[in-house]
Amino acid sequence: QVQLVESGGGLVQAGGSLRLSCAASGRTLNNYAMGWFRQAPGKEREFVSVLSWTDGSTSIADSVKGRFTISRDSAKNTVYLQMNSLQPEDTAVYYCAARQYGAGRSYRLYPYWGQGTQVTVSS
Repeated sequence: QVQLVESGGGLVQAGGSLRLSCAASGRTLNNYAMGWFRQAPGKEREFVSVLSWTDGSTSIADSVKGRFTISRDSAKNTVYLQMNSLQPEDTAVYYCAARQYGAGRSYRLYPYWGQGTQVTVSS
């Protein structure tokens, strides 16, 4: 049982930056993966990035590679998504998610979800 609390969303102009945070509580994260997904209005939820707590390895979607970075603070059980060079097409609700053992890219694999945080990028 894991509870996830997200923060850091907001309104930013194109080219700007935001950092999202996701704090986990309830269980140790030693064997977990924590990932970020996003969902824009009228579109399906898509993978953004994931981090394996076991070894800190990461994976990132091609659509945001070079602009977004995922990282963690183990002492705080927190994962971050640093978003740079934001574009209007990045506008979406961003969700933090967690699952045990594997770092898959499908949202259907993740049983634990944060509440979502809105990111809006203006032109």
